[in-house]
Amino acid sequence: MPRRILYQPGSARPFRLSRSKVELFLSCPRCFYLDRRLGISRPASFPFNLNSAVDTLLKAEFDQYREAREPHPYMTEAGLDAIPFAHEELDRWRANFTGVSAFDEATGFELFGAVDDVWIDRATQELIVVDYKATSKAGEVGIEAPWQISYKRQLEFYQWLFRRNGFGVSPTGYFVYCNGDRSRARFDERIEFRVSVIPYTGDDGWVEPSLRDIRATLEAETTPAAAPDCEYCRFTAAACAVN
Repeated sequence: MPRRILYQPGSARPFRLSRSKVELFLSCPRCFYLDRRLGISRPASFPFNLNSAVDTLLKAEFDQYREAREPHPYMTEAGLDAIPFAHEELDRWRANFTGVSAFDEATGFELFGAVDDVWIDRATQELIVVDYKATSKAGEVGIEAPWQISYKRQLEFYQWLFRRNGFGVSPTGYFVYCNGDRSRARFDERIEFRVSVIPYTGDDGWVEPSLRDIRATLEAETTPAAAPDCEYCRFTAAACAVN
């Protein structure tokens, strides 16, 4: 794991910033400042190992079609004229601590994020950014819940990274959403999934203004206010009030 480096105000050195840290800033500027400027992170969450297993198996399955240069049945069923994109950097793009990276000269940030998959439109030769999601809920899955704005920003951020690397990128990306069926009468040592391929037309216009806001926040000598709905900051305030 790379050694943790905190932001130093006034430094001319490029500062690495992951997609998840950009999302942390958008979620709560205070938590972000404490993390990247002062080295005080939110408590770590438990790993979602079943979700990770679905992610790993999907990548292996799509890689078989990538090698054959053929569309996966999910793509055909969704009406896409596309195939999984083969590129020598794919393993790097999917690795957590490397990912797709781009340098933003305006802020001095080296931005990166690990993408789940990339497809290519055979007609336009544009890249299609794809993100895998797994859950288990009654009814159909979707991406319209208010809390899923982070899913949409995640896909848009990856689109921005690929564009900054000189690729033509389709504005429409896809979520391969796997929904575990909990209606079965028995477990029988398996979970069956209903898979939906959900299109989303992204807009990465928020990325660069947000990076400028992040730079200004990190350069400040005072900790910013917490987001009103930040559970971590509310808990901290309540704990301090008790003491």
